[in-house]
Amino acid sequence: MREETASTNPDGECGGGAPHRVAVLVLDGVLPLDMGIPAQVFTAVPDEPYEMVLCGRSAGPVPTAAGFAVTVTAGLEALERADTVVVPGYAPHLAEVPATVLEALAEAHAKRRRLASVCTGAFALAAAGVLDGCTATTHWLFADDLAARHPRVSVDPRVLYVDEGQVLTSAGVAAGIDLCLHLVRRDLGAAAANEAARTVVAAPHRDGGQAQYIRRPLAGATDGSTLAPTREWALAHLHEPLTVRRLAAHAHMAPRTFARHFVAESGTTPLRWLLAARIDRARELLESTGLTIDQVAERCGLGSPSNLRLHFRRVLGTSPTAYRATFAAPAAPERVARSVG
Repeated sequence: MREETASTNPDGECGGGAPHRVAVLVLDGVLPLDMGIPAQVFTAVPDEPYEMVLCGRSAGPVPTAAGFAVTVTAGLEALERADTVVVPGYAPHLAEVPATVLEALAEAHAKRRRLASVCTGAFALAAAGVLDGCTATTHWLFADDLAARHPRVSVDPRVLYVDEGQVLTSAGVAAGIDLCLHLVRRDLGAAAANEAARTVVAAPHRDGGQAQYIRRPLAGATDGSTLAPTREWALAHLHEPLTVRRLAAHAHMAPRTFARHFVAESGTTPLRWLLAARIDRARELLESTGLTIDQVAERCGLGSPSNLRLHFRRVLGTSPTAYRATFAAPAAPERVARSVG
């Protein structure tokens, strides 16, 4: 998965002047929840840096998969003005997408617009040819169909979302929230994304590499318990040494049992989850405080500046100092007195 630290539209910026224009392309049979996700997330961002429009083949009513119609205010011309185009899922997922829609998506891609899909919206992007040569995902139930119909697309049914830079795809429903929050994080930084997540009552950060839910047995999982309290506790203690054994003790489990339950519940291992949480905490501290790089590394639990730089470079493709220069709030105090990123 690729994550960028500057504007997500390769030719423009979000939050620096004019609003970032997001066009949600509503196709016949649209899944209402998928359609609502980008509208909910992008309008939850503080200071309204996004401008939303619902569009379709033409302005007017569009039938949904739920049996009612939704009225869109623009046609395909909205894609020409958009910085980001989001295609929600639709049913049936193998329905033919009109040629005019595919041409508009291909043209938006050629003009370097950012394209994203939620759930089965990936089928429209694939049909337009914009996923050729890319890794993509969709709801795990339909991943085999996507791979069979579009052999030039490398389909990964295991992950929540895939970021290929200009083109992004996500799995079903809740993964669409993760994808939209990821876009906000790319555009505006971790603090804005976490604020939006709090507004929509969503998990602040789920790495795209986490697993989709796939039905599988879990020995001993008979009491319906959840590890959410332990994850919450860990987030409050990121600055401390945290091991699987210590997390397991908080959850009153044996370490191996805890690790098995953690993967089944969250789709990732405890240590991978901890690393993602620490990087996210470091991003927030870099954006909103004047702490030195040494202090940020200590407070997020990564220990040393060199370790912080290593993980930033590996995950984000940039240094802590460069990240701060991109996303730090203008009103924050002087930040670089002892920072050597």
